[in-house]
Amino acid sequence: MKSLGIIGCGNISDIYLKNLHHAENCQVVMVADQIDERARAKAEQYGIQSKSVEDLLADQDVFAVINLTIPEAHHSVAAKALLAGKHVYGEKPLALSSRSARELIELSQKMGLRIASAPDTVLGAGIQTARKLIDDGWIGRPVAATAFMTGHGHEGWHPDPTFYYQAGGGPLFDMGPYYLSALFQLLGPVARVTGIASQAFAERIVLSQPRRGEHIVVNTPTHVAGSLEFAAGAVASLVMSFDVWHANLPRIEVYGSEGSLSVPDPNTFGGPVRIRRFDAAEWTEMAMPFSPSDNARGLGVIDLVDAIAQGTMARTDGTIGLHVVEIMEALLESSRQGKHQDILSRPTRPPAMELSGRDLPR
Repeated sequence: MKSLGIIGCGNISDIYLKNLHHAENCQVVMVADQIDERARAKAEQYGIQSKSVEDLLADQDVFAVINLTIPEAHHSVAAKALLAGKHVYGEKPLALSSRSARELIELSQKMGLRIASAPDTVLGAGIQTARKLIDDGWIGRPVAATAFMTGHGHEGWHPDPTFYYQAGGGPLFDMGPYYLSALFQLLGPVARVTGIASQAFAERIVLSQPRRGEHIVVNTPTHVAGSLEFAAGAVASLVMSFDVWHANLPRIEVYGSEGSLSVPDPNTFGGPVRIRRFDAAEWTEMAMPFSPSDNARGLGVIDLVDAIAQGTMARTDGTIGLHVVEIMEALLESSRQGKHQDILSRPTRPPAMELSGRDLPR
């Protein structure tokens, strides 16, 4: 049983603490946060230790650090943890630039440690079932895909939405990792991209408490449209937007030479997964031979600990996180330069999750 420490005790920490309490290979034994009161409250709630960040990193019993800090701190906290001799699993994105993400990969390799990055929703029943359908040839050769995340931003519900409209935020860096990680699982690495980015509103008005009525100056693109060319040949259309009030777009669809596949929301672990082959009169919802389908955030941590023990690749390996960051960065750079951007990284597609006992019908 490996001991873990969490750095960052915001809202997302609760689901990690709840789910990892039931893990068989690891357990969270301490938490830390820049705001000591927040860490102490979480420690009391879950019956674990509260320490300063420095003391947590210095603790010899901590095998790995779960980095749940705000995105702009992901790089610095992960680097400190690696230098302290800890493996790292971090919330998305791995870093806010491909240079910073690559530094973390290189540092982990230099230290002989592992680093992995959310999202781990791609390990759930929905995406894994969709992956198996593609790998088993149900829609033939994948030729194209679409991925859409449209909404009107976070100011209507989030208690502190300012970050989402600053550099490193926006719909692309906030939600893009879910969609791009899912597309990587389904179709492999991206070879080059073209992007166009825009900003519909110069400022946003907060509608949620406790900051209702405040104005937020928008300093990042809030609508990004892109084309992705995969190394295997498929082409995908991507839209990430905080400028859309209402839409009827699918989350992700993959189009093959022999049929089409409807993929569930990549921000969830479940379904539905639907397929329609070229000769079918209607869509069919498929059984999901994988688990889990409920909110299992922390699954990537469990998988990382297993991978370290077995000497295998973690299914959310940091090289995938780097690839995702590079794609997002390249989409914005393509918009600025008005030309294609090559993607240099080519991470290995990790092994699929193990079947839960039920196989797909034949």
